[in-house]
Amino acid sequence: MDKTLIVTNDFPPRPGGIQAFLHNMALRLDPGRVVVYASTWKRGAEGAAATAAFDAEQPFTVVRDRTTMLLPTPRVTRRATELLRAHGCSSVWFGAAAPLGLMGPALREAGARRLVAATHGHEAAWAQLPASRQLLRRIGEGTDTLTYLGEYTRSRIAAALSPAAAARMVQLPPGVDEKTFRPDSGGDEVRARLGLTERPVVVCVSRLVPRKGQDTLILAMPAILAAQPDAVLLIVGGGPYEDDLRRLAARTGVADSVRFTGPVPWSELPAHYGAGDVFAMPCRTRRGGLDVEGLGIVYLEASATGLPVVAGDSGGAPDAVLDGETGWVVRGGEPGEAAERITALLGDAELRRRMGERGRAWVEEKWRWDLLADRLRELL
Repeated sequence: MDKTLIVTNDFPPRPGGIQAFLHNMALRLDPGRVVVYASTWKRGAEGAAATAAFDAEQPFTVVRDRTTMLLPTPRVTRRATELLRAHGCSSVWFGAAAPLGLMGPALREAGARRLVAATHGHEAAWAQLPASRQLLRRIGEGTDTLTYLGEYTRSRIAAALSPAAAARMVQLPPGVDEKTFRPDSGGDEVRARLGLTERPVVVCVSRLVPRKGQDTLILAMPAILAAQPDAVLLIVGGGPYEDDLRRLAARTGVADSVRFTGPVPWSELPAHYGAGDVFAMPCRTRRGGLDVEGLGIVYLEASATGLPVVAGDSGGAPDAVLDGETGWVVRGGEPGEAAERITALLGDAELRRRMGERGRAWVEEKWRWDLLADRLRELL
């Protein structure tokens, strides 16, 4: 692999799925051949201290820009080209194609031989709007390869590209650490701590935002409780939608059967998946297709933990489920459909076992980090 400059806004300690994706990939590359140019996480002494501590722990060089949001301005482009030359990099990986991929031609002129840009859910949204669609086309022309998460994002992004750029697209989704997310991840301890040992548990691990569908699960709870009176919905994560969800649970009359954990440290997430009997996140598309699920790595982490999954049909979420084998895909925003599938799973231990085992095997076959890191090395 050529020595690579990773240019990204999305990097820890800033939390998020793209951040975890890029960090996990970077850790699996040769640390002597990686330099990361990233934005600052947050301003202030506390944010600076957290960022400095994180950067010091990395096995590769991390260079932070003074801004909290990298944009392809002349100053940022100049800094990126200076880093490329100073560190002897000949490849560039843009952590998100839009908008940082617009720097591609300048970096090519500065000596980069390979330019790879990752796309996520927001690039699929860019492809739907005339102005951003033209910028996405420029990014496709200025890079060697755009990577995509799954068929949903590929088809939408490809429609905005030239035929040649579309033909160069390669799938590169996030992976799953199957050694961390596993059936014996410590779920029994979490159940005991929360007083849920003898109760059927539906778990949802995600940011609390409207797209993810926690509200759909709360609205599904009356039907689930009619069939499984002791069932509980365990909502893991934090976010701006939490107060609305708590009020909805109270209005629906199921507050006693809904538990909110708040934000959970990453090290405890595997055990919180393992505390469930069924994983459910019936995500939905919002804002006319501009707020959409890019893939939904949580479904694969749940599968690796041995749980059957119930997913929504937003964007690329179905790409993370073998419908009818590792779980089911339901229409986002439809509580009745979600309730039907969840109730079926809670009432059938053999079905849960079969789907959970198939999901675990699928992750090991296709979604391991080491397999995907090999693909990235080839691209670079």
